[in-house]
Amino acid sequence: MITTSQDARIQLAHGILGAVEIVPDPKLPVHVVRLVTGDGRCFIAKQHNGHDRYVGERNAYRTWGTHVHGHAPELVGHDDATRTLLLTALAGDQADTAVPDSPEEELAHHEAGRILGKLHRATCMAQDGAVGAALADRLQRWIGRAVHAGLIDTAERTLLQHHAAIPATSLMDSAVCHLDYQPRNWLVGDVFGVCDFEHMRRDARVRDFARLEFRRWQAAPYLRTAFLDGYGRPLTDTEQRLLDSFGAIEAATALVKGHQDNDPTLSAHGRTLLSRLTLLLPSTTFIWRFPCPSTSRP
Repeated sequence: MITTSQDARIQLAHGILGAVEIVPDPKLPVHVVRLVTGDGRCFIAKQHNGHDRYVGERNAYRTWGTHVHGHAPELVGHDDATRTLLLTALAGDQADTAVPDSPEEELAHHEAGRILGKLHRATCMAQDGAVGAALADRLQRWIGRAVHAGLIDTAERTLLQHHAAIPATSLMDSAVCHLDYQPRNWLVGDVFGVCDFEHMRRDARVRDFARLEFRRWQAAPYLRTAFLDGYGRPLTDTEQRLLDSFGAIEAATALVKGHQDNDPTLSAHGRTLLSRLTLLLPSTTFIWRFPCPSTSRP
């Protein structure tokens, strides 16, 4: 049993829980550790490098986590000085370990849609242009980084800017979004769970589907169907077109981060998305309106 350590995560856990033991888990990133108490209770301790990401995740568990109570970790303690969080550990296996094209994978997507629908319905706000303008500005910054690094040519820059203009002229509802909603952050067990709230913030509701759309659904559209069935309704045609344009954000960030981190897989993902975007016919710019999901469903 570990009772003292210079590790801020262990110090936080010890101060709240008493003696704890580290449980090796190679699937966890280096800044996250799994702990168990003498009576068998399991926890996760996580230390952030940056202040903003730490504050964002701390506040997300404090506030928005209540909308998915029972399906997300609970914040047990935190230390602002060391940017450390102590959370309950969810039981279950990561959903990305499910066999591809298996019933288990399909069920995981259905449950993921159901839980995300709960979060979105509880936090959806009426349409306005602010969220679209912010996303357009975000994409323009990523385009600038890609140009500065020599990662895109003139035609690709024009393509990405075309897609930046679409949210800039759109009215869309916002909701509290996870923004890294994909199987690596889902846990499948007796109860479906969602973890890793560090990217969570209010954003365009439809953008919460982007990681799934461009990293899994296009190769397995039946998973999209299962997810949206759990979510409560399908995407409208205009929502799908907006999601296509959010692929431009995914492409630009993948190219820049892949280059910065020397990650050829991520860079290739960005290139694949750029190729797909070139196949989409240019859309006439107009004001799109995206209603909040119905609140009549449980």
